[in-house]
Amino acid sequence: MEVYVPDTSVVVEGIVSKLIMNGEIKGKVALHRAILSELEGQANQGKVTGFVGLEEIRRIRDLADKGVVEFEIVGVRPRPLDIQYAKYGSIDAIIRDYAWENTATLITGDRTQAEVAKAMGLKVLYIPPKREFKFGIQGFFDSETMSVHLKEGVAPRAKKGRPGKWYFTELSSKTLTRSDIESLANEIIEVAKSVPNGFIEIDRAGSTIVQLGGYRVIITRPPMSDGWEITAVRPIIKLSLNDYNLPDRLMERLEEKAEGILIAGAPGMGKTTFA
Repeated sequence: MEVYVPDTSVVVEGIVSKLIMNGEIKGKVALHRAILSELEGQANQGKVTGFVGLEEIRRIRDLADKGVVEFEIVGVRPRPLDIQYAKYGSIDAIIRDYAWENTATLITGDRTQAEVAKAMGLKVLYIPPKREFKFGIQGFFDSETMSVHLKEGVAPRAKKGRPGKWYFTELSSKTLTRSDIESLANEIIEVAKSVPNGFIEIDRAGSTIVQLGGYRVIITRPPMSDGWEITAVRPIIKLSLNDYNLPDRLMERLEEKAEGILIAGAPGMGKTTFA
């Protein structure tokens, strides 16, 4: 029986369950406890990546319960120091060594991890990052939409128009549930971790900030907010400093002396577009 050992990168990206459902991997999925510990630590810190990864593990277990694949938690719990230095490759090394010791196939979306594993003589299933992305919240945008505002218990709303001249409009009469918002948030995180032009800028207790191409997405959740919320902003006008007709003296200062600029203004006046 073929044994597959996924690393954290493909678990957080939701790749393993897709490979199983598509029939690309059959046999047994061996999930190392190091991944559980790493995701648990992230979830305890309120980081959405931890919850996304744990949700993927639940999907894998559900598929195993249906008999699609075998699933087993393997290995020993890593030391706290290993989790602390996970970003330097300590967890990757633990997972890689387990795959090597058990003649298993390593599944990874990390190029460095894949190359090191191949150098060790491991069988590797490397899933490169996607070149294009699509995510559900894009469906709320049209050519006039500046930002979309989603909150559990409230119908979705959008800000339309242009900086300085805009209006709010309700996009649907349907009230969004927490499950709706969580699902969209998880999708955004998965896409951000799997495409070259996406990244998670900040992930902390209560809030996550993601850049996805031209979209800037802010996800908030308790305790920072009273419920799950998503705000997605997309600049609809590209301007240069010259378009603002600033005084020559100010332009000179901005070009020659300014270090750290505070941009202030009322909501909707174009601070993000200016920046």
